[in-house]
Amino acid sequence: MPGDKDSMKNILLVALSVCFACAVVVSTTAVMLKPQRIANEELNRNKNILAAAGLFEPGEMSTERVDELFERFTIKVIDLKQERFLTEDEVERAGIDVKRYDQRKASKDPERSINLSDSEDVAEISRRARYSIAYLLKDDSGELERIVLPVHGYGLWSTLYGFIALEGDGNTVTGITFYEHQETPGLGGEVDNPRWKATWEGKKIYDEQGDVALRVIKGSVDENTRDAEHKIDGLSGATLTSRGVQNLVAFWMGENGFGPILKQLESEGV
Repeated sequence: MPGDKDSMKNILLVALSVCFACAVVVSTTAVMLKPQRIANEELNRNKNILAAAGLFEPGEMSTERVDELFERFTIKVIDLKQERFLTEDEVERAGIDVKRYDQRKASKDPERSINLSDSEDVAEISRRARYSIAYLLKDDSGELERIVLPVHGYGLWSTLYGFIALEGDGNTVTGITFYEHQETPGLGGEVDNPRWKATWEGKKIYDEQGDVALRVIKGSVDENTRDAEHKIDGLSGATLTSRGVQNLVAFWMGENGFGPILKQLESEGV
């Protein structure tokens, strides 16, 4: 460099050159890795759906095996405003890619979501997207065997994102998973504990009147007590996270969530 190499001009020039070079490297790397990142996100989503449905096999599952099991599902779009499943033509007209649809992003778009009132927003999510994805698993005779639905709601420190799976009756839980949250490890973070998630299997969402009756209680459930089928063990030392899980189930299984759709399953089919 001409002149004084230690001049402020040259120092700034070197610093800017280094920053520019680093920015190029980071941007290029991000672009190159984007397809792999998307593939990893889809794989993680599919694993969680399979786990909720009781199809995820213990141990390391290959990507090919996950894809094979996931192919058994039919992916449908639910119009939560009109309380019905969309036809394939309607999905195309709505511009929805069922494999890439981002419900979280859609909930932030005023044209694709609604603002929830305080009385409606029991899950503390503020806005609800108009469209949601449902994953349907049918047996060889065409009967609905599982329905897996995305759920989210606020816990203690964060919004928990996951899936809940129900049997074909739209009431009996087969499993629940959470793939993203920032709850306290060892306390609210126990939503990831397989032993706790196993206690959901066979529980009932609705009572005889069709109201959401499932509750996450303090302590452990005595299966001999009244309404034990509607009760889930609480998370020790994590009352607010437990309440958040209960509230997100109440919202998404209720009238402002998937409740109307689930009530149609037996009478109208899918």
